[in-house]
Amino acid sequence: MNTETGELAPAVRSILAAAAERPGGTGRADVDARSLPDAFAAAEADGRVPVIAEVKPTSPTTDGERLDDPVELAGRMVEGGAAALSVLTEPEHFGGSVGTLERVRDAVDVPVLRKDFLLSEGHLDAVEADLVLLIARFLGEDLPDLVEAARERGFQPLVEVHDADELEAAIDAGARIVGVNNRDLAKLEVDLSTFERVAPAIPGDVTLVAESGITTAADARRMREAGADGLLVGSAIMDAEGASDGDVRANTRRFTRAETEVEP
Repeated sequence: MNTETGELAPAVRSILAAAAERPGGTGRADVDARSLPDAFAAAEADGRVPVIAEVKPTSPTTDGERLDDPVELAGRMVEGGAAALSVLTEPEHFGGSVGTLERVRDAVDVPVLRKDFLLSEGHLDAVEADLVLLIARFLGEDLPDLVEAARERGFQPLVEVHDADELEAAIDAGARIVGVNNRDLAKLEVDLSTFERVAPAIPGDVTLVAESGITTAADARRMREAGADGLLVGSAIMDAEGASDGDVRANTRRFTRAETEVEP
C-alpha cells in the first residue's frame, strides 16, 4: 500500500484508514468472469455507447442517499442499455456491501465491477465479481502483485489512474483495462480535461474507461471523442436525491444513446 496520503482529502484518508482495517475473505475466490471488452464490443455493435452504470447508494461527494432495492436499480440500468455495472462494496462511506454485489451479479447477465478500496490480496477474496478496481495511487509498488493476484483468481483488474506517472505504473504492471479518473483525489475536484491529457499515451490495445464527472450527453461525447472505449457513470444515473426506478432507466439511456442525440 502507498502510505503517502498526506495530500489526500480528509474524506479519502478516512476511507483508506477504514479499508486498511477491513478483513479479507475466508477462502480464495475463483471467478468465471464475464468479459468487459466483449460487453463493450456488443454495445458498440448495437449502436450504444458502452456505459458502466454504477449502483452507488451514497458517497462523500453526493448529497442524500438512495434507499431503493439495488437489484431493481441494476435491472433498470441494464434495461437502459448499460453494458456493465459497477457496485460499491465500501460500507462506511458509500453504503455498499459485498452482499449487494452478490445479489446484483446473480440478477444480471452483464459484467459487474466491484468498486472498493482494495489494499491487500486478502481483500480480493471477500466476494466474487467480474472485475475489481485497483487504484494505482493507493497501491504504489504493490500494484503489480495485486494485478497478478486478481488474475490468478479469474478477476479482470481495472486499474485506475489519474496522471501520466500512474499510467506508466499501470502499464508496467500489465494492466489491460485502465480507467482514468477525472476526480483529483487530493482535492476531490473534477476536471474532464484530465482524461484528455492522459488518454493519448495509453496503448491502443488497452481497454480505456473514462471515470467521474460525466454528467451530460455532451460530456459523454467529449470523453468518447478523446478516446474512451467506455464510460463509468454514477451520480448522474443514480440521482441520489431520489429519482424513481424509471428515471434510472431513462438516465442510463441518456448516456448509452448520447452519440445519437441531436445537438440543441
